[in-house]
Amino acid sequence: MNCKKLKIGFCFLIAGLLLSCGSKSKLAYKPLYEVLTQQKDGGATIRFFEILNEAKEIKMLLNDSNLRKKISQEDIQSCNFIILNAGEKKSYGYNVIIKNIKETSDKIIIQTEEVISKDSIVLPEEEYVYPYTIVKINSKKEIEIN
Repeated sequence: MNCKKLKIGFCFLIAGLLLSCGSKSKLAYKPLYEVLTQQKDGGATIRFFEILNEAKEIKMLLNDSNLRKKISQEDIQSCNFIILNAGEKKSYGYNVIIKNIKETSDKIIIQTEEVISKDSIVLPEEEYVYPYTIVKINSKKEIEIN
């Protein structure tokens, strides 16, 4: 009889452990940055980078139907966003990417690079494209772009 009670007690203990482990939410790992979109056209006519760190600036991104699905209300309060404009280009295939990113105790240091794909398409005379990239930085620390 004691052996049977021990087995039942042990089963309840194992079931309780399994349920308690499954019910706790684990903190999901967030990378330091996420590329939200890279577009071949639609950016600015000059090469420049813009850091969006105020809620009203970030909410402006929600007007884009593609970005709306990728930005939560929590992101507006806990993240910064960067718009990397490549400027006017004579062919498709250009973009600005994050080459290196480093987090220090007080800021995020970003190194960018302009790249062109090997299969870029040269546009007809008088036509230009304006590629851009939008990046979410999972931090509210000050951002320095080199």
